[in-house]
Amino acid sequence: MKKLLFVAATLIAPFAATPAHANDSALLDEARKVATTLPPKLLVALQEEIRKSGAEGAIPVCKDMAPKMAGEISQQTGWKIKRVSLKARNDARAIPDEWEKAALEDFDKRAAAGEAPGKLEKGEKVGNEYRFVKALPVQGLCLSCHGPADQLKPAVQAVLSQHYPNDKATGYSEGQIRGVISVRKGL
Repeated sequence: MKKLLFVAATLIAPFAATPAHANDSALLDEARKVATTLPPKLLVALQEEIRKSGAEGAIPVCKDMAPKMAGEISQQTGWKIKRVSLKARNDARAIPDEWEKAALEDFDKRAAAGEAPGKLEKGEKVGNEYRFVKALPVQGLCLSCHGPADQLKPAVQAVLSQHYPNDKATGYSEGQIRGVISVRKGL
């Protein structure tokens, strides 16, 4: 009987479901890869536009180009991708849902306790989706538009107020968490 059970188990094992932790690990790796695709592309576009037209001329890169880039990445990968923040600049696109908000608040606490903001991330199954967020720390380049409001150039302030009348995304210093890249995919 033991031999029969062993043979049956040996025949069934290759068809058994992959262990949940292996699937979660693969989803985490995939989500991490997708989430880290947008920031370098956005950074290059910002640097190029700042060189050409200054910080005020680069605002459309974040406003218009970044969502298009995210849309292209979503189409290529099947993951929905967006940027969200507790201090949103674009309240039509950047408001976090409850899960994202909890992650952002946790990241702020962990960063205040000394964890490196650039390493903060969270991934897990939520309902019928896999969700992942990665912190976006403020870089020096970001301060031209996201630094203390009283230190922004008048031209930058004018363009920001024109495009974002409810802007809350100023007052940051380098290294603070500006928001997160959020990705999700149905299971």
